[in-house]
Amino acid sequence: MARRIEDYALIGDMQTAALVCRDGTVDWLCLPRFDSHAIFAGLLGTEEHGFWRLGPAHAADAKPPTAARRSYRGDSLILESEWDTPRGTVRVTDFMPPRDGAPQLIRIVEGVTGRVPMRSALRMRFSYGRVVPWVHRHEGRTVAVAGPDSVWFDTEAETYGKSLTTYADFTVAPGERIAFTISWQPSHKQPPPLPEPETSLEATEEFWREWVEHCTYHGPYREAVIRSLITLKALTYAPTGGIVAAPTTSLPEDIGGVRNWDYRYTWLRDAAITLSSLLRTGYREEARAWREWLLRAVAGDPENLQIMYGIAGERELGEAELDWLPGYEQSAPVRVGNGAAHQLQLDVYGEVTEALHLGHMTGLARNDYASLLQLKLIRYLEDHWQEPDEGIWEVRGPRRHFVHSKVMAWVAVDRTIKLIESGDADGPLERWKELRDDIHRDVCEKGYDKERNTFTQSYGSQELDASLLLIPQMGFLPPDDKRVIGTIEAIQRELSTSDGFILRYPTEGAHTGVDGLPGDEGAFLACSFWMADDLAMIGRVDEARKLFEKLLALRNDLGLLAEEWDPRLQRQVGNFPQAFSHVPLIDTALRLTASGAYGG
Repeated sequence: MARRIEDYALIGDMQTAALVCRDGTVDWLCLPRFDSHAIFAGLLGTEEHGFWRLGPAHAADAKPPTAARRSYRGDSLILESEWDTPRGTVRVTDFMPPRDGAPQLIRIVEGVTGRVPMRSALRMRFSYGRVVPWVHRHEGRTVAVAGPDSVWFDTEAETYGKSLTTYADFTVAPGERIAFTISWQPSHKQPPPLPEPETSLEATEEFWREWVEHCTYHGPYREAVIRSLITLKALTYAPTGGIVAAPTTSLPEDIGGVRNWDYRYTWLRDAAITLSSLLRTGYREEARAWREWLLRAVAGDPENLQIMYGIAGERELGEAELDWLPGYEQSAPVRVGNGAAHQLQLDVYGEVTEALHLGHMTGLARNDYASLLQLKLIRYLEDHWQEPDEGIWEVRGPRRHFVHSKVMAWVAVDRTIKLIESGDADGPLERWKELRDDIHRDVCEKGYDKERNTFTQSYGSQELDASLLLIPQMGFLPPDDKRVIGTIEAIQRELSTSDGFILRYPTEGAHTGVDGLPGDEGAFLACSFWMADDLAMIGRVDEARKLFEKLLALRNDLGLLAEEWDPRLQRQVGNFPQAFSHVPLIDTALRLTASGAYGG
């Protein structure tokens, strides 16, 4: 049986990331970037597709023992796992130092008590598990080469090869430390420098300590907020400022189903809301870097704004299926690339404009081109806001007039009007005020069901959609408006699971649903956080706090969240860890703290 998604820990260097399981197995790592081919793809297949296990030795026919304890070292991304064995206790420290040269994954074994037999089993498979590299020795070092890639393996332990796997069997005594490092390098270049594991560990711990000190949030949920902020930082591609939605592809939203997507790209929506959370917790440098990434990615072509880009601003993200990988728990197909990149999603204009507006309001240094871009986006919306689109959830069915998309078009115009009124931009103020009123009137007339007292997913539809929870949060209507309260209560009735979490919209099981796909999915965690926000906004603060703390309890033991929660299987599903889950966690914590709605 596959390991559960929540059994994994995240480590990373702000350019790529690895997932480490409780039994000491690295099952996912792409090098050198988040969106590169994986050298360990066991997460989406079997051990034949690549893994690196490091832990207490065990019988060949037995399951690897799981760590008795694991945690991050303080407020960092340094993972410490401890095993208690009949012969003693051992600790493994896993981390990826912030990159200064070759990307590295370092694992340090430390004896705590007794003398513990250990084993490292390293099976590298390039190109998502498809290519067996040429593994050989070079000047005393082990190197695996395939095409343009090489991975160098360094350790003081004695190694040997067997069954296309590199092993090291050794015993660790109290106080003894043995390090293992893999380093990536283009295969045509000279070998990377020999690693310095202990020095790198100190530098990595110092990096995270200094970064966390900038956090301005000191409320009752600080532990959860800090862990979420560290996760968001880990999902940021340092060279460009782009932010990936998640470091994985094809972890299913429906176990055994087809809702499997590649999230290793920068969605403008996800990145914009991430920027919002970073700004409100003191991280202006990340916000500035993202704004610069945005300006480069969009360039002079806002009329062809994409909903997502590559982490360096690439536009072509062609979708393909890897048919040699069976998928996580047989959830196929495994996809790389994302065909939704060229969808029309009008709400993105609102999210980007809201992010730029927040940066302006929080004192981010003025950028004239950012203001110019904002004006260009509104000029595009002026001509296109009445068109149907694919909406926030990237439906693969027909385009519709999604209510959330129209609301966010209103947000884009509203925030731009505020920019002009502040004196920091020039534009047709009165014309755009009229446009703002037209959009508002259109939504209230065509997207609202008077009989049920609720807004609906799209014009003329009966379905609900959890994105409607953003109506009061975006200021489209005040929280005490009866239509807002009616919408919140309708979503609670019709989109709530038995344990109180919120679905995005109705799905149809084996039949094709409103999103053009068969199958169901779990409760969408972002939507559940939005519900907690709305409950607080309409004065039901105790209910909001209880829901928020139920959501916090869904995090794994390291404070990490995937995209969704499956209420039937009682487990996390979807790509992991997910920025779109950790951002609203931060936002709700800030709102509840400001309202005093917290226990203890």
